[in-house]
Amino acid sequence: MAERGNRPRPRGRTPRRGAPSLTVAGRTLACTVSAAVLGTSGFTWYEYRSLDDGMIKSTALSEAKKNAPPHLDKSVNLLLIGLDSRKDMDGNDLPKQFVEDELHAGSSEIGGYNTNALIVLHIPANGGKVTALSVPRDDYVQTAGADGRMHKIKEAYGIAKEAAEAKLAGKGLSKAELERQSREAGRSATIQTVQSFLDVPIDHFAEVNLIGFYDIAKAVEPIQVCLNHPVDDPIIARTATHEGGGTGLKLPAGVSSLNAAQALSFVRQRHHLTNGDLDRTHRQQAFISSVEYRLKQQGVLNDFGQMQKLFGVIKKDVVIDNEWNILDFAQQAPNLTGGNVEFNTLPIAGFKTIGGQEVNTVNPDLIKKIVRQLFNREPAPAVPAGAPSEAPGETATATPSPSAAPKSVVDVNAVAGAGAASAESKALVELGYQAGRIGDAPARTRATTVTYGSGAKADAQQIAARYGVTAVPSYAVAAGHVVVTLAAGRTPTPTPTTPTAGASASADGSTDPAAGLPMQGPAVKAGGIPCVD
Repeated sequence: MAERGNRPRPRGRTPRRGAPSLTVAGRTLACTVSAAVLGTSGFTWYEYRSLDDGMIKSTALSEAKKNAPPHLDKSVNLLLIGLDSRKDMDGNDLPKQFVEDELHAGSSEIGGYNTNALIVLHIPANGGKVTALSVPRDDYVQTAGADGRMHKIKEAYGIAKEAAEAKLAGKGLSKAELERQSREAGRSATIQTVQSFLDVPIDHFAEVNLIGFYDIAKAVEPIQVCLNHPVDDPIIARTATHEGGGTGLKLPAGVSSLNAAQALSFVRQRHHLTNGDLDRTHRQQAFISSVEYRLKQQGVLNDFGQMQKLFGVIKKDVVIDNEWNILDFAQQAPNLTGGNVEFNTLPIAGFKTIGGQEVNTVNPDLIKKIVRQLFNREPAPAVPAGAPSEAPGETATATPSPSAAPKSVVDVNAVAGAGAASAESKALVELGYQAGRIGDAPARTRATTVTYGSGAKADAQQIAARYGVTAVPSYAVAAGHVVVTLAAGRTPTPTPTTPTAGASASADGSTDPAAGLPMQGPAVKAGGIPCVD
């Protein structure tokens, strides 16, 4: 059960599982918890205890550890959870006017206990480069908890929470106590689901909700972000036939300074983005980097007085596990505030409608191999043909690793011209695909597409995952060929520094184990203000 600190204000929302997601909040969890937490590395034990006093603690991790994969070394895996909840810690609704008018977060009657941000930070045993992996929220996986069935990974929390509430009903618990105990079940189910999906143990976790994101952003505003392209996401009113949507965010390309409400819109936007939710995942990563960079530049991380103010906000909304000694963690992971963190997004295999819901299909064997290589620096062997997908009752198509052979011939066209097409072709060749024709795409092309001829389906699906789109068969494409058409808004994926699936040398002489691995779009590097779509 979560232990609570002082919390003077009630807030919340009426949940409705299965409703359109709000996404958010915890997108910034990493920066707020990690950055703020790490600032304690220069503080005394007494000062640390002063900061830690009143933090909301959870015992959910102890239950999850019973089913955790074994540890291979003394590294630490930290799970950051962004909870899409419009209720406070006691289950009270957030004011409707605040949610709808100030935050532009849609109707206060929609949403649920979805975990719309799941980021695993891997801190090596030697204190080296930190690897961060985002798990797309709509990945269709085997979930832990009450029913143990296939669901979107974001739903594991809400399903387990709802089942726990049903079991606790009639036991005379107060509304606040029922909320706390059922959320513990949600946290445990989420941790266990992530552990099983990635095949790694989770050592610590931190959770923040919608209002927590806003409060923390308010404490550190203005926050600078950078966009590759201008955005205009007008608000669409909810009607009887339309769920509504939009954030009202309108920003130019380049660097912009955001207030807390704009920051929330920045990490919530999914409409009018080339790759929808997948682009939003990169927004989360970039925002975390920007906040950490701002805190460091302002000297907050080494100023006890400023840290007290920041922790005063964090204590109201952030939940951490009761086994987490923040001071020890800060000393173990200095690179979290040194800019030596790289965010990657785990790849999907495609899209599918299951049970009336649009989901991301994934190749669980490939995911585990990618994570194993990134976290343990092991080579990732090719995924065997016929590896099962996450959709029950379907015949899966194997997703090849970068080292698998033979590879299809890939023709690349780009609205930006032959130069952009050539750069992307080179990146694909470095991944083992054969170079094909390079050309221009029609100026009217609005979305990136991947089409393929006979015999090239598996390669096409893997390539499509790079852009967050679905590969489509075409009789117009030659056998053994894949055609990639890059839209004007598509930034070519950076070329890996080596064609092998192993670690490659980076500019600073260190190794980058992610180079050559099939990720969902380019990596987002911390230590500044990264530009994203």
